[in-house]
Amino acid sequence: MILQHKFIEFRPKELEDGVLYISMEYNSAIHKCVCGCGELVVTPLSPSEWQLTYNGKSITLYPSIGNWHFECKSHYWIRNSEVIHARKWTDEEIKIGHEKPSKKKKKYFSNWWKKKKK
Repeated sequence: MILQHKFIEFRPKELEDGVLYISMEYNSAIHKCVCGCGELVVTPLSPSEWQLTYNGKSITLYPSIGNWHFECKSHYWIRNSEVIHARKWTDEEIKIGHEKPSKKKKKYFSNWWKKKKK
């Protein structure tokens, strides 16, 4: 599946399937879950969250998107605007996956604070 992308300022009232909406003003991307369940997926864009790469033609989000709070528990990558489905994770993998972003944020902000104090 290929996602279209639209740069926006504000979230539209109705989201289209297969479209990744990107707000640079609000550092976020939003789309409907690609499994078709209709859930709203919001990815904050920052050095400690998701990184967005735009090459003038396609979009890549890093890291993967794990919708483990949704009933579908979908997990996928968006690389060069293409959705690449990942395998289903076990409950233990999901637990570990939830801990990683927290560690990443702590490290990022710890390094930021050290630089700020200098």
